[in-house]
Amino acid sequence: MYSIAILLYALGVKMAALLGHRKARLMVRGQRETWRLLHKHITQEDRPVWFHAASLGEFEQGRPLMERLRREHPEQKILLTFFSPSGYEVRKNYDGADIVCYLPMDTPRSARRFLSLAHPSRAYIIKYEFWANYFAELHAAGIPTYSVSSIFRPGQFFFRTWNFGYDRVLHHVTHFYVQDEQSRELLATKGITNVSVVGDTRFDRVMDIRRQAKNLPEVEHFLGKETGTPQKVFIVGSSWEADEDVYLDYFKDKDWRLIIAPHVVSDERITGLRKRLEGMGIHTTLFSELSANSAYAEGQDADALLVNCYGKLSSIYRYATVAYVGGGFGVGIHNVPEAAVYGVPVIIGPNNKKFREAQALLKNGGCREVHDAQEFATVMDDYDSHPDHLAAAGKAAGNYISQNAGAADKIPV
Repeated sequence: MYSIAILLYALGVKMAALLGHRKARLMVRGQRETWRLLHKHITQEDRPVWFHAASLGEFEQGRPLMERLRREHPEQKILLTFFSPSGYEVRKNYDGADIVCYLPMDTPRSARRFLSLAHPSRAYIIKYEFWANYFAELHAAGIPTYSVSSIFRPGQFFFRTWNFGYDRVLHHVTHFYVQDEQSRELLATKGITNVSVVGDTRFDRVMDIRRQAKNLPEVEHFLGKETGTPQKVFIVGSSWEADEDVYLDYFKDKDWRLIIAPHVVSDERITGLRKRLEGMGIHTTLFSELSANSAYAEGQDADALLVNCYGKLSSIYRYATVAYVGGGFGVGIHNVPEAAVYGVPVIIGPNNKKFREAQALLKNGGCREVHDAQEFATVMDDYDSHPDHLAAAGKAAGNYISQNAGAADKIPV
């Protein structure tokens, strides 16, 4: 039944690709290209270490392990695979791996073919990925398979009374390195005891990002750093239109500088957001405009900076007085630790219940949840008029990240 479902899914992706769906087309082409890349870059003598990430978030969780492996065993080849185009297309040139490609669909035939070409020495599967055919083939071949930064909840399919035998995939894992004690206890109900509670490697990654963060002259000029005048800076990461309905109106007549990184960076999205801001009397500039020295003067007169590129947000957060992480009014919040690591308070929308780090930050005061524009204004007014509340929230956020780092060092590579 599982393999039939995968075949139907693969057929659906191919049909979507034929109809012009961009991500489906990228996936189909990318999975086809995988076979050529494996033939070209892996010899019969190679035994690469295989890391698999569904998308960008999982990649960031696996990255500390890959980089540690590279430091400690530079002679070892690393194979990195993605399932989602949103991960592969951003990180396909990642130089921490020797081969980066898509993972073909989890059919029995593709799983056997992939492993016969890749013949990895071991596999690290990040967080939620449990592909039954790949795991069965890995187990049959005696290839150690590790589940990293995985987290389990009672409602997951594995733990339902009727799961059609899908929980068998859990017994093909050599060792689980899970995020919390609840995950260990749930796995124990399935007779699985090869489990270590190590935490989330995401914290190690954001700590690395903070240490490696670069000064951004474009942002500093926009903020008027040359004048030495303190600025109140509100930074939004992964902003969706539903988020903007909540936070934008507050800044119509406030002396805050805005930096907004939309979740989707496209000409249409940036143009629409810019038009909306200008219509509110908020003068805007783009990161790409500030990259040209001739535009610096215009940028310094702007009230809002729109980040119309990828890869800058993790360094931009360092300039925040308050950060807002989007997605909480739709698909679910994005990367809260990426902002919190800088010791700034974070605001999020209500769709955050499945995000362990967000729940912990809400509990310790480093994060605040809002449901509408009125609640958002209340939180911002509190931070604006009570600097001690702002400082305490920022300290709580930063402490939570630093205190939970170190998971990557507990996982053998």
